[in-house]
Amino acid sequence: QVQLVESGGGLVQTGGSLRLSCAAAGRTFSSYSMGWFRQAPGKERDFVAATTWSRGIIYYAHYADSVKGRFTISRDNAQNTVYLQMNNLTPEDTAVYYCAAKRAYSSGDYSDPGAYEYWGQGTQVTVSS
Repeated sequence: QVQLVESGGGLVQTGGSLRLSCAAAGRTFSSYSMGWFRQAPGKERDFVAATTWSRGIIYYAHYADSVKGRFTISRDNAQNTVYLQMNNLTPEDTAVYYCAAKRAYSSGDYSDPGAYEYWGQGTQVTVSS
């Protein structure tokens, strides 16, 4: 069982930055792939970024095309925390952002919300124009 708690959301102007954090409680955090998703009102939950685990030591970062070059995902296994640094924000980034976890060897693609077992409660990000 993994409990996830997001923080760091807020209101920012276009071009601004925010860093989201997701603290995980539970064992073996390092063996989980972690993802960030977002959901705007009336829309589906979309993939933003993920850090996946391979061969026991290697982590890869993956990004949606819409955030590539602006967002950076990172993780600190010692702190059981995954981060999402968001730069050059635009109003199109406004959404509730969710952190999610899946065991590294579980089935399902890292960009598919249905592949994740555990979810946080979400944190609101609002970008004003």
